[in-house]
Amino acid sequence: MVSPHPQLKKVTDRVIERSKPTRAAYLARIAAAHGQFPARGALSCANLAHGFAGLEGQEKIAIKSVREPNIGIVSSYNEMLSAHAPYKNFPDIIKQAARESGGIAQFAGGVPAMCDGITQGNAGMELSLFSREVIAMSTAVALTHNMFDAALCLGICDKIVPGLLIGALQFGHLPTIFIPAGPMTSGLTNDEKAKVRQQFATGACDRSALLEAESAAYHSHGTCTFYGTANSNQMLMEVMGLHLPSSAFVHPHTPLRDALTAQAAKRVLELTAERGDYTPIGHVVDEKSIVNGIVALLATGGSTNHTLHLVAIARAAGIVIDWNDFDELSANVPLLAKIYPNGKADVNHFHAAGGVAFLVRNLLEAGLLHEDVKTVAGPGLTHYTKEPKLIDGKLQWVDGAPESHDTTVLRGIEAPFAPDGGLRLMQGKLGRGVIKISAVAPEHRIVKAPAIVFNSQEEVQEAFDKGELKRDFVAIVRFQGARANGMPELHRLTPLLGVLQDQGFHVALVTDGRMSGASGKVPAVIHVSPEALLQGPLGKVRTGDIIVIDAQAGVLDIDIDSKQWAAREVEAPRHQAENEVGFGRELFGVFRSAALPAEQGASVFGPMVGETEATRAMHQTTQATHVSHATH
Repeated sequence: MVSPHPQLKKVTDRVIERSKPTRAAYLARIAAAHGQFPARGALSCANLAHGFAGLEGQEKIAIKSVREPNIGIVSSYNEMLSAHAPYKNFPDIIKQAARESGGIAQFAGGVPAMCDGITQGNAGMELSLFSREVIAMSTAVALTHNMFDAALCLGICDKIVPGLLIGALQFGHLPTIFIPAGPMTSGLTNDEKAKVRQQFATGACDRSALLEAESAAYHSHGTCTFYGTANSNQMLMEVMGLHLPSSAFVHPHTPLRDALTAQAAKRVLELTAERGDYTPIGHVVDEKSIVNGIVALLATGGSTNHTLHLVAIARAAGIVIDWNDFDELSANVPLLAKIYPNGKADVNHFHAAGGVAFLVRNLLEAGLLHEDVKTVAGPGLTHYTKEPKLIDGKLQWVDGAPESHDTTVLRGIEAPFAPDGGLRLMQGKLGRGVIKISAVAPEHRIVKAPAIVFNSQEEVQEAFDKGELKRDFVAIVRFQGARANGMPELHRLTPLLGVLQDQGFHVALVTDGRMSGASGKVPAVIHVSPEALLQGPLGKVRTGDIIVIDAQAGVLDIDIDSKQWAAREVEAPRHQAENEVGFGRELFGVFRSAALPAEQGASVFGPMVGETEATRAMHQTTQATHVSHATH
């Protein structure tokens, strides 16, 4: 086995040390829960009778006798979203496979699944990030009946997978496998789609042409094919050992997809305490698997949303990571994939070029992934260098491609697209944020220009429509953080700023909101923390101030006299009340008021078990020190 890269070891050791008290408390909870096996045996007769009353036939007899292990299915199925619609028939496949393996499966509960692609630019987008917490709690409600010896989580997209995982980790004693549904087949290319969007933004095409292009891109069951948060989720679940190997990007409604779903049910039964290969999810998700997830995200140019989600997921397992960990790993992890918006290919091209198996093999050979981890496929990440095949009707795993089938999409460690992962921690007088520079051309990575301050993306649209933005500028879009309005993604800005950049202007975006996995060619410093509503420095910026962005060096600054800057006050938000009513936003007031800072995952779940004021203060001091060094 190849020795870990020194930077991988350094960051992992730091995460382990930082997480000692909270991880120990989490593992103690798992151990205590494990002592209650079999779970149903702890229920009274009345409890148990309620638990199987909805079943019929052999399943009812088996649960009543507390004999065979029972799988709880938690699904995000709905028929509105293309990524989740394929899950409709998965429970039947799972139940049949469980029967064949001497077990049982029950549909334990559903979780909501909203689509950012539908809510972009609308009020519903302000519920998006917090839907992660709702999904986590819904998962906990589904599993809290204590009827299950294992769980299967069915989810794909943006907040759904992180929410399912955060919820499942509260039942860390249960073996759990995540089951993907796969991407839709390739339609209109992402590059062509983006061009039509820009044409619509400038009036060069009408709404019917835009709708035709969007319909040709999003045309069938499966995830959107660009490499946004949904497909980044699937990559992470594989490299963190929570999927069956190389199952993420197999299309829905194919024999191989159905075979993988059935095998997940059979495999999770093998991982139960009753079957002897006990592998609970709380042991699979550990410090090394979290670091592996960061590395995979960086090596593929994945979604910036995971600078929030991975932090929140880690916290759910008693593990503390921060943006310094992402940044230091990014400096040493090469970019091995070019998938839109970082390139022109989609995830289907990536999968055909060699996919996850090829990626994992190369990162392992470079010592950039921990091989010695637990996975649902068995001990060791080497399992994930293989890919599934149906041979004579039987599911088998074979060695993945030793060479990339398309080096314009996927490359080996010896000839990467870039020497680093393309994610930068940005810091200075304006706070701390992140930027995804893998999609930004080198000539656009340094911008020094006057600020134009906006308090909403609608204000940016209005200024664009009036022709007021045809100049060099940095758009400061503030009061978009989790406490202010739920931290919506600001995708409405992407075509507008892209048009201006194409016209030769030097433009950039700085915001305490999100841009997510579709962060594109315009430099965007996002998740700026602390957010403006919490007296963050973005609230002190005035239109005309000179903003300095150097994505190469990680600088986010303002060119101003230090005394003048210190004397400035944060401006009050305008129209704040409008973000608190309508479209269900009233119900999420408690979430907004409880949200942690972005670097702590913008989670509403508060301190971890075992976390003390001392450990929190130590971590915040470390972050503040990094800011201080960057400022000076």
